[in-house]
Amino acid sequence: MIYHVSIGGRSYEVAVDGERVLVDGQEVRASIHAVPGTPLRHLVYDDRSASFAVIPEGDGRWTLLDQGEAVELEVLDERTRHIRRLVGAGKVQARGGAVKAPMPGMVVRVMVEPGQTVAAGMGLVVLEAMKMENELKAPSAGVVAGVAAKPGQAVEKGQVLVTLTPLP
Repeated sequence: MIYHVSIGGRSYEVAVDGERVLVDGQEVRASIHAVPGTPLRHLVYDDRSASFAVIPEGDGRWTLLDQGEAVELEVLDERTRHIRRLVGAGKVQARGGAVKAPMPGMVVRVMVEPGQTVAAGMGLVVLEAMKMENELKAPSAGVVAGVAAKPGQAVEKGQVLVTLTPLP
């Protein structure tokens, strides 16, 4: 499995294949073990050893606490990284009230109807693409002016699925 790790403005490619670990193409001896019942992890990297707390922040983001110092990092597997390259960072909504399909796919669910008031971040449509379900959310609060998506409908990238009007 290949992971892309970003920490401190630097990116690393980490390939894990059973016991074998490659960091940017260089083989290293590395293992990480959870301390049961705690957020602590113990890392052995070549001849060095470190313990730190790991706090999941969501969307592949993590905070590591090492001796009172917080370090933020992002870990993405190859598939997630590829999807983000296709659709951006995830909140892919067009301006002007049109919520568009970020990639070709199939509409799984439509969660709103015309006239409904929605809050920013509320789910509008679930789109299946590349065998993953992606929930498209309202970019801002508003009223659903129109719904062009129907469950089971195949859509193209950029196709308008829901139109919102801003709240007065």
